[in-house]
Amino acid sequence: MKKYWSARIRDMVPYVPGEQPKDRVFIKLNTNENPYPPSPKALEALRQAADDRLRLYPDPECTQLRAAIAAAHGLSPEQVFPGNGSDEVLAFCFQAFFDPDRPVLFADITYTFYAVYAEYFGLTPRLIPLAGDFSLPVDPFCAGDAGGVVVANPNAPTGRAVDRADLIRILEANPQAVVLVDEAYIDFGGVSADALVDRYENLVVVRTLSKGHGLAGLRVGYALGHPHLMAALRCVRDSINSYTVDRAAQAAAAAAMEDAAYFEAQTAKVTATRDRAAERLRALGFAVTDSKANFLFVHHPRVAAKALLDGLRQRGILVRWFDQPRISDYLRITVGTDEEMEALYQAMKALTEE
Repeated sequence: MKKYWSARIRDMVPYVPGEQPKDRVFIKLNTNENPYPPSPKALEALRQAADDRLRLYPDPECTQLRAAIAAAHGLSPEQVFPGNGSDEVLAFCFQAFFDPDRPVLFADITYTFYAVYAEYFGLTPRLIPLAGDFSLPVDPFCAGDAGGVVVANPNAPTGRAVDRADLIRILEANPQAVVLVDEAYIDFGGVSADALVDRYENLVVVRTLSKGHGLAGLRVGYALGHPHLMAALRCVRDSINSYTVDRAAQAAAAAAMEDAAYFEAQTAKVTATRDRAAERLRALGFAVTDSKANFLFVHHPRVAAKALLDGLRQRGILVRWFDQPRISDYLRITVGTDEEMEALYQAMKALTEE
């Protein structure tokens, strides 16, 4: 019953996250989590932060964390805005930079939260169809009339990356609008736009510690951009909740950002497994996109994706399927450990042979 629901949400279709099973143990290749643990330094910082100071509010400006993020990207703390996961940061961006009377451009096949945000905040989305190979067509993003542009790089769920030269074209074609680059998966390939922050005052880069740093359970993300754009995000935040990143999360995230050697070693393991997995799946007859993320987007010419989804689940393996136009015969498969991926290969071989 929706009798007391506001008109704004009464007919909304919210974002649906990947399944987090509780009834049995699965090999979870459905939510793009890191198969490896966080930095030991992050875990130690988390333990040290869990003391009697938890009775106090955390630092609303995330001073230590902003400094660690800024140092990692060669920027100043004034160019950094942390938040409670990159989803929250993206939501703040949609409120801070986009207006209802000007269209917001993003791909027709991309992170589905963008469409949810657009509807929730009363914006006007303009969907740009991806090319047949799921690459991003640049020209439609350069029409010059946009009220905002959102590009996932690498894209989800396809895994395709966007060249920096193409991002520069989009930035320079839209000087009147913020270009929001969502780099949730940039840790596993592609080239970050962080080096462009000083050159383009209309650029906002959004990152997360959930993927490469293995801290999905702590919910820490951040934005990079010109100080006046970060001030707009603070305005939105402080109009809702000034304390979005808790004390323990700030400490652990700062330690994770500072442990570059561990981060690089773990992401290298994931990308190596991803590339091996792509070859193994191609050998089984799958078409696999050129992924620069920590997942693969795959299609089999003879076996429907939904049948594979169900068959894998019966064998104790979860992957992600999207029941939407153009991609309903594809699966998105998170890269797990080598042992988990071997179980996937054997299950896929059996299902495709059947």
